[in-house]
Amino acid sequence: MQPPTDSNLVFRALIIVGLIAFGVYLAADRGLLMLALSSDRSYISYVIFGIYLLASGHWLWLTYTLGRERTRFTTLETELKCNERAPSTNDTSLLGRFIANWRTKGEGSDPAALLTAFGDELTNRHALGHFTSDALLKLGLLGTVVGFILMLLPVGEIEEFDPSIVQQLLSAMSGGMAVALYTTLAGLITSTLLKLQYHILDASAADLATRLSVLTELHITRDAS
Repeated sequence: MQPPTDSNLVFRALIIVGLIAFGVYLAADRGLLMLALSSDRSYISYVIFGIYLLASGHWLWLTYTLGRERTRFTTLETELKCNERAPSTNDTSLLGRFIANWRTKGEGSDPAALLTAFGDELTNRHALGHFTSDALLKLGLLGTVVGFILMLLPVGEIEEFDPSIVQQLLSAMSGGMAVALYTTLAGLITSTLLKLQYHILDASAADLATRLSVLTELHITRDAS
C-alpha cells in the first residue's frame, strides 16, 4: 500500500481552516455571531474566541513542523531502502536528532529507547492544545454559572411584589440567561473544534512514529542478515 504523501497533513489542515472560516462567515452573515457577542455582558465569549484563535495559530504551526518532520522521514526512508546508512545530518529537528543519536549508538543496535523518546517528544508538543481545549470547555461552564448569577440578582433585589416591575425583572433575567447559554455554546463549539484539530495531529504523529519504528526494525534485520 502506498504511504500517504507528506502534503496530506497540510491539505487537511487547510480544508479544516476553510470549513471553519466558512462557518464563521455564515454565522456572521446571519447575525448570529454579533448576537452572541453583544448579548454576553460577562465578555467571557470574547475570551473564549480569542483563546481559540491563538490555539488555532499554534495548531497551524505544529501542523507545519510535523509536515516537515514527515518530509525528512521520506528522505530517511529513501536512503535506508537503497541499502545505505542513515544520512548524516546537522539538522536540529526532532527526526534529525533521532538520526544523530541512532548513528552514535550504532545503526545495528536496538533503537527502542530512542523510538520511545521520539514518540513521547512528538506527542508532548500537542499537550498544550489538549489543555486549551479542556480550558475552553471550562470557560463555557464558568459563563453558565456567571449567567445564572446575573439572572438571579434582580430577584434578590425585590423587596415587595409590584406588578409594574415584572416586565423589567423578566428582561433582566433574560439577559442573564443569554449570558449562560451563549458562553456555554461558545465553549462547546470551540472546545470540540480544537479537539478535532489536535486529533488529526495526534493521528499523524502516531503514524510517523509507527513508520519510523518499522523502518528502523527492517534496517536492523537487513544488516543482521
